[in-house]
Amino acid sequence: MILSGKRILLGVTGGIAAYKAAYLLREFQKAGAEVRVTMTPSATCFIGSETFSSLSRHEVAVEVFSDEDPGDSWTKHIHWGEWADLFVIAPCTANTLAKLVQGLSDNMLTSTVLAARCPVLICPTMDGEMYESASVSANLKKAREMGFYIEEPETGYLASGLEAKGRLPEPESILKRSSDIIKKHRIQGPLTGKKVVVTAGPTREFIDPVRFISNPSSGKMGVAMAEAARALGGDVTLLHGPLSIAIPDRINSKAFVSADDLFSLIQKHADADVIIKAAAVSDFKPAERADQKTKKNDAELTLRLEKNPDSLAWLGQQKRKGQVLIGFAMETENLIENAGKKLESKNLDWICANSLLDHSSGFEKETNIVHLLGSDQSHEFSGTKTEVAMNILKKIFGE
Repeated sequence: MILSGKRILLGVTGGIAAYKAAYLLREFQKAGAEVRVTMTPSATCFIGSETFSSLSRHEVAVEVFSDEDPGDSWTKHIHWGEWADLFVIAPCTANTLAKLVQGLSDNMLTSTVLAARCPVLICPTMDGEMYESASVSANLKKAREMGFYIEEPETGYLASGLEAKGRLPEPESILKRSSDIIKKHRIQGPLTGKKVVVTAGPTREFIDPVRFISNPSSGKMGVAMAEAARALGGDVTLLHGPLSIAIPDRINSKAFVSADDLFSLIQKHADADVIIKAAAVSDFKPAERADQKTKKNDAELTLRLEKNPDSLAWLGQQKRKGQVLIGFAMETENLIENAGKKLESKNLDWICANSLLDHSSGFEKETNIVHLLGSDQSHEFSGTKTEVAMNILKKIFGE
């Protein structure tokens, strides 16, 4: 299955099978997916929203307008519709099914379906006579024609006491169908089927609880590389330091603070097919970190430094056959010469070199000028960081 790192929006409607959605949520999580839950008001009569909130570790969206969060709640259906890789409605009652095919939006769940940019999987669940009724059959037919995916219910003992078709399928069946749908809809390109890890942003090496050594990196270039990799079909994980820009939707991300944190994450993701190290990592850290804020009247402070772990060199030493390592080098002198040395010493496949002395490139700029160096070739790209990132990856991997 390819659910690891995917974003699943789970819709729960007001049927007796609503309690089973809690088990489904856990199975999605065990498969590595992040899950958010939206419920119809009727669903809360069968299982409380607090259950899903505790399990998902996210708030549960029920009403479009909320007295508890009036400033943001009415746009949540838009943001969540953009966030998800797949919207799974399980169980889906006959009532909600009818609303979906008619485009009604009288609660958060139905409103989010209209706003969704991802595929929607409907798991119709109801009593057998209801499922076989002419109106439900017509609505299911129309739902398929509209592009909704339908997971047929199972036959068995129902809440009414009857044996008929209408039971919610087991979680394993729903997870397999979900994985198949995501696989079908993923972007096709030269990185399709490849795990891509991108690092971005600065590290912070704390001197005491309030002061740290860092650099002006915004993370823009690294984020642009992550977006370009996803646009070319890659299954992208972004490892990021403290960024000055937002993380794009639909990109799985994990945060780090220090170079040690980053090294730990890199070791966990070292099996990726492509690793792009665009983070601006501090070479040194304080040898000792004070537990309390250092007072300025403690004059003549001497700061002793030690080297940080070199995660890029470690990756070069561990590199397996077929894995592609791409590094970045920012220099203030002898750009090509220094970048070439780094390319060789760290056992990289490619290195992207840019100079701080160029007014169009460097920290926090919207544009960049990058010299892409390989073992026996070089190319130069300029433009916005988004354009440069895409051109780099197209040159390396083709289209």
